[in-house]
Amino acid sequence: MTTSPVTDQFTFVGRYEDDERLADLVGPGCPFEVETVEIDGVPVRSFAHAPATLVDLFEMAAAHDDKIYLVLDDARLTYGEIRRQAAGLSRALRDVHGVKPGDRVAVAMRNLPEFVTTLWAAALSGAIFVPLNAWWQGPELARALDEARPSVVIADSERADRLRTTGYELSPMITVGAGASDEHAFDVLTSHPPLTRDDYAVPAPDDPNAILFTSGTTGNPKGVVTTHRGTIANIWNMMFMPVRDMTLNGGLPTATASSGQRSGILTTPLFHIGGLAAVLGAAISGAKTVLLRRWDVDEAMRIVADENVTGLGGVPTIAREMLEHPRIRHFADQIATFTMGAASVPPDLPRLVHDVLGEQTQLFNGYGSTETTSSVISNVGAEYASRRDSVGRLNMTAELRVERIGGGFVGAGELGQLCIRSPQTTRGYWNNPDATADAFVDGWFRTGDLGYIDEAGFVYVVDRVKDVIIRGGENVYCAEVEGVLFEHPSVTDVAVVGIADPTMGELVCAVVIPRAGACPELSQLREFAGARLAAFKCPEAMYVTDDVPRTATGKIAKKELKKKVDADLAAVERSREPSRAPNRRN
Repeated sequence: MTTSPVTDQFTFVGRYEDDERLADLVGPGCPFEVETVEIDGVPVRSFAHAPATLVDLFEMAAAHDDKIYLVLDDARLTYGEIRRQAAGLSRALRDVHGVKPGDRVAVAMRNLPEFVTTLWAAALSGAIFVPLNAWWQGPELARALDEARPSVVIADSERADRLRTTGYELSPMITVGAGASDEHAFDVLTSHPPLTRDDYAVPAPDDPNAILFTSGTTGNPKGVVTTHRGTIANIWNMMFMPVRDMTLNGGLPTATASSGQRSGILTTPLFHIGGLAAVLGAAISGAKTVLLRRWDVDEAMRIVADENVTGLGGVPTIAREMLEHPRIRHFADQIATFTMGAASVPPDLPRLVHDVLGEQTQLFNGYGSTETTSSVISNVGAEYASRRDSVGRLNMTAELRVERIGGGFVGAGELGQLCIRSPQTTRGYWNNPDATADAFVDGWFRTGDLGYIDEAGFVYVVDRVKDVIIRGGENVYCAEVEGVLFEHPSVTDVAVVGIADPTMGELVCAVVIPRAGACPELSQLREFAGARLAAFKCPEAMYVTDDVPRTATGKIAKKELKKKVDADLAAVERSREPSRAPNRRN
């Protein structure tokens, strides 16, 4: 991969086509060949031979009609069954509810097969799919619907009840599950005669395909507008990066399912960009996805055995639960891949995967956001094992600039805000031009993350721009401190926040969830961190709790956590060592 600039000294790109070993993958006429296209007047790298839209992907999935697509409890649905239901629902949306291309179709439900059916039905109708956070209460759901103004809302009974308490009546509601009348029952609508291929909508690649609401860690959730091209580019990139690793480092993983079908457990909410990417990407290979009503590690281990699961993973907290479960080692010859992401991954986790499951297990970590239609940077396989603190290399179609705080751009090895340009970069925020103008500039998305790219092309995320602690005039990057404290044997989870101090301005405070039976002490954490970090970065305060506020994707909600700590300062343990500014002569 070449990391030299494409158009100027500050723009970096993953030029995998320069690697002769990958010629059969990325060369002219090959599956991952890249071409330059213009989107809104901005040149971007795009896959030349990928499906153009989700409608094309839906048709490709017909090759797997006899395979199991979704499993939930005792329900087992094939690709053919889901495709038929989607085509029937699409006809009902068009003929009964008058849904036209560009209209919105909203969904409010937990991880159910009906969610996936509606996703495909919206695509066939040319509609914009609007998945709502299933954790929201009635007023939150109603606020998002008021913003999106869908033509119809499809909800499970619990979310429907929440909405009814608000008096929401702007859109007709189709109900999934018990209590639904025939007129508004999901099963009745899916039984309509399915659309034929000639009836499918014909969207353009850069038409919107979804509005996904952000997790709201920095304020009210914003509706991110994704496109067909961006969604497909993400799927194609997620296919390429593991294949590249296998091509360069020794072929296919040794573990395979006895059925020959890849399968995984979805631990991510379907309303999250990662959940959508998983069920859409499965359609390429005909993989099986097992849905969960709620996370339970014991139940997950049962499913791994019963469903011949070949791929595991999740956010770091869930990944660690799996890896520390007593049954997990029994599946070392079965698990081919282990994926982590959606939050900062502690460096010890990839090492733990290989310790528990063996080095034949392919590691995967993706960096991205809703605004980049999931991962645009990936660390995979052998490279991840050797660079555990990096989020990886740029994907095939991604470009990177590092913006200096205060203006301008910097080169390799220099710290700044990561900015991404890609066909995956979304169209901005729905009905929010001010927020769009602030975050999206000339096709570049300003991620809000501080980081850098090294000379070898590996990207490192240091912290969120807004999460940096300024202690005695020195910057302390929370993610760096958290990465060290995660490895303390008494710590299950940890987050670092700044608390006000009259001398230093801010102190480094570790918010710790201890392991069962453990009683971590601040002096122990300071000593542990001091072996790897400068003294001014080591925690000077500790707040012990059994839970922390999180977003729907499992990330720690730092803003809410800081409010929690600030409101309970009497419970914060402080170091007895006097606070001193760093010795600037050293």
